Amino acid sequence: MLKIFIPTIMLLPTALLSPQKSLWTNTTTHSLLIATASLYWLLPTYYPHKNLTPWTGIDQVSSPLLVLSCWLLPLMIMASQNHMQHEPLTRKRIFISTLTTAHPFLLLAFSTTELTMFYIAFEATLIPTLILITRWGNQPERLSAGIYLMFYTLISSLPLLIAIMYLHTHIGTLHLLMLKLSHPMLTNSWTNLLMSLALLMAFMVKAPLYGLHLWLPKAHVEAPIAGSMLLAGLLLKLGGYGIMRLTLLITPSLNYLHYPFITLALWGALMTSSICLRQTDLKSLIAYSSVSHMGLVLAASMLQTNWSFSGAMILMISHGLTSSMLFCLANTNYERTHTRTLLLTRGLQPLLPLMSIWWLLANLTNMALPPTTNLMAELTIMISLFNWSTTTIILTGAATLMTASYTLFMLLTTQRGMLPPYITALQNSNTREHLLMTLHISPLLLLILKPSLISGMPL
Repeated sequence: MLKIFIPTIMLLPTALLSPQKSLWTNTTTHSLLIATASLYWLLPTYYPHKNLTPWTGIDQVSSPLLVLSCWLLPLMIMASQNHMQHEPLTRKRIFISTLTTAHPFLLLAFSTTELTMFYIAFEATLIPTLILITRWGNQPERLSAGIYLMFYTLISSLPLLIAIMYLHTHIGTLHLLMLKLSHPMLTNSWTNLLMSLALLMAFMVKAPLYGLHLWLPKAHVEAPIAGSMLLAGLLLKLGGYGIMRLTLLITPSLNYLHYPFITLALWGALMTSSICLRQTDLKSLIAYSSVSHMGLVLAASMLQTNWSFSGAMILMISHGLTSSMLFCLANTNYERTHTRTLLLTRGLQPLLPLMSIWWLLANLTNMALPPTTNLMAELTIMISLFNWSTTTIILTGAATLMTASYTLFMLLTTQRGMLPPYITALQNSNTREHLLMTLHISPLLLLILKPSLISGMPL
């Protein structure tokens, strides 16, 4: 664990002390080396935990998310180069430092085996994200977006802290491996119910569940490209990961508590997909599609079966890469046209023919076309939901149909049609952008060859 953790922390002095000419080169190369080194976490093992220390341990559920965190860091730095090029050197250093500060907390949150440390790391990721949105956001509304993000997250995670303290007083330990062995100490049903709700609520907001999602489109629209990638790729996954970890601690007698949440998540997947069809803002459209996909993850992780956990895990990894790639593509359009309105950025295929290939690939993976891991994940989740209740096929089927509709709508609006008269010439796409898209899409295409690496199941 320290092999990755210490080099990640050393990214801070690299960003602060590198000479001006080689600042981006040094930080990108350093973070790419960390990403490559982290791939060994995916190797199969016969033990339930790899690298087990008193406070951290990596198992099949956390290793794919840890590798995703390491993989997306260099991509965030690469994506930010263009819009940061006119900033003074000091601001560039602070920007890269803010990005890399979130990273050790994410690694800690995904690998810790102790609930208090998990809570601290879970909350600490909020601070760098807040700085990114409120300082480097595009529009004046970025402050209100930051306030939404902060208050939604803080208000929902206070009950989680109380629940963790309650667990500690009753059981005497907060170590996840010990909690699995201990018998449920809660006898009073009301206490049990409130405690379970408190454990779930923080992750429901983070994921986010439909109805608690209002902070997400605001935050995405106002955030710079690195902030959007961090939010969509990693922070939403904390919600799904937390539910997969902590629902197992809730007593089986309380399974009826999950019914309203599963219903709301599936209904939300359908509703947000239909909201996507009437969006005029490109980033807002991609943000709402994230809510739709994470609704399926929430419903699956509430079921607590092997198949549903496996499907939720694969969908989290696939969605992390796909939505991050879509935000990068939206950003390349925004940097050239300086608008995110779909009607003003239509028909760009003749001007940027190579980028249209990446648009096509990203949209096909988003709508879960075979042979992508997205399809495998959605099918696994649908089968496990259908096995739980046959009527869920109506909601999941309709949500899939809507996903295909708004994805095609996004592809056709941005790439096809008449070019707006005010666009006469655009800057060509460059190697950095093509490398960025390649590093997003290649893991998605390679993982289908061995999906057990990210399925969260024993290999």
